[in-house]
Amino acid sequence: MEELRMTPHHDNTADTPAIELADVAFGYTATPVVEDISLAVSPGEYIGVVGPNGSGKSTLMKLMLGLLRPDRGRARLFGVPAHQFDTGSRIGYVAQHASASKEMPITVREVVKMGRFPHVGFGQLSADDWAVVDEALDTVGMSAFADRRVTELSGGQRQRAFIARALAGEAELLVFDEPTVGVDIESVAAFYDLLDVLHDDGITVVLIEHDLGAVTEHAERVICLNRELHFDGPTAEFVDSDALARAFGTTTAVLGDD
Repeated sequence: MEELRMTPHHDNTADTPAIELADVAFGYTATPVVEDISLAVSPGEYIGVVGPNGSGKSTLMKLMLGLLRPDRGRARLFGVPAHQFDTGSRIGYVAQHASASKEMPITVREVVKMGRFPHVGFGQLSADDWAVVDEALDTVGMSAFADRRVTELSGGQRQRAFIARALAGEAELLVFDEPTVGVDIESVAAFYDLLDVLHDDGITVVLIEHDLGAVTEHAERVICLNRELHFDGPTAEFVDSDALARAFGTTTAVLGDD
């Protein structure tokens, strides 16, 4: 991949977490889905969120992004109450199964163009705006597919188009909910290589992923969840801990040598 760098247009400071949860609890009914969650994600971190099915991972992500409001506790984005945060261009969110979406009969360039709307509205893009769009396409390796319809792309290519849209919006925080579902193995490897490049550029990455091997290989910090936090710390410490076994309710070794 070319050494092309997207430069964030906002000043990140370590003093203000990108994400902050304090004693957060939430339930769709009387039964809590997540409870007593406290954590902070600093700008520039690469976080992997793991846990069994139904453990509250997607709910946690929605709380982080202000898509849900906690029943108890506090959720903040860049220091602002998450549900009040209105600078959407700073965040790129790719929901679960987004790569499988085939509803949009528009081109890749048109998808990426949408990333500029928070900056320019729905009016005409300037030459500088189009340069940002083209740079985002280059960064994710999709320039050759710019005029191809999204409906004609593979799952991995669609995923890259959505990431390019976030980069065109000058996102500082990229959030993914199981982004490799339905993506072929070769594209998955290229996807994680791309996330590594973006993280090296200073973008904050939060990743919910069922592929534990990918998380432990790429993320620098792991959050292990099953309604409550079972682990939050460096990846190497997570691999050596029993947190995953406790979260999954099993004594079987879950992570192998590879």
